[in-house]
Amino acid sequence: MADDGRGKFVWYELMTTDAEAAKGFYTAVVGWSTAPFEGAPIPYTMWMKGESPIGGLMDLPDEARQAGAPPHWLGYVAVPDVDATASRAKELGGRVVHGPADIPDVGRFAILADPQGAVLAAFRGAQEMQQEDSEPAPGDVSWHELVTTDHEAALEYYSDLFGWEKQEGMDMGEMGVYQMYGLPGKMLGGMYNKPAEMPGPPAWLYYISTGDVDGAAKKIESKGGKILNGPMDVPGGGRIVMGLDPQGAAFALHQGPAS
Repeated sequence: MADDGRGKFVWYELMTTDAEAAKGFYTAVVGWSTAPFEGAPIPYTMWMKGESPIGGLMDLPDEARQAGAPPHWLGYVAVPDVDATASRAKELGGRVVHGPADIPDVGRFAILADPQGAVLAAFRGAQEMQQEDSEPAPGDVSWHELVTTDHEAALEYYSDLFGWEKQEGMDMGEMGVYQMYGLPGKMLGGMYNKPAEMPGPPAWLYYISTGDVDGAAKKIESKGGKILNGPMDVPGGGRIVMGLDPQGAAFALHQGPAS
């Protein structure tokens, strides 16, 4: 049976209030370049890692702004049938935020909120997607973290929706369990319950791989962003830093352990 890519993150989209400023920030901090998406019905820029597009950038839609949505990153997860996935999400207690809808010549998508309120998009490409399972390199998104109010319920939901499986867990003491998840043979990220003092609703946080977290952290601040946590070492080796870009979208950087 052919691999339809179900459950893999395939695109990362930044919706923001100042696209031009965001271009300057992320190209400096992460090292991406940008390219216009020709023929898009609205202005849309692609994030480029070398010659490969890995995500997009667009103005936060008016309807989202009016609903109170701040600038944010949105991950897209591959599914074989967007409409069936959206229907199943509702059956599982989730909510369809937008769609299902077509992007001409690109594919079909639906933006879904899980039962705890965190948002992801389900996506089916118009063309067969190339499947790459190589180790993340600088500029790739290397980790997908869900901060939520009930990680066990969230994992049940996503396991049904995307085929994700429960993997190892790490006891963080008073913080509870940090639960890793992924696809067979591939870890995708982790989930944990946010402490009461942590502000904000349940949300996804994406870690971008870099060769120098400490150097990138200095660029975050010099380019008008804000560091929320770190840089700091993490179990298993490597370092991370969590931050906000100048428009307020949360992101993180990850430097893998020295080989």
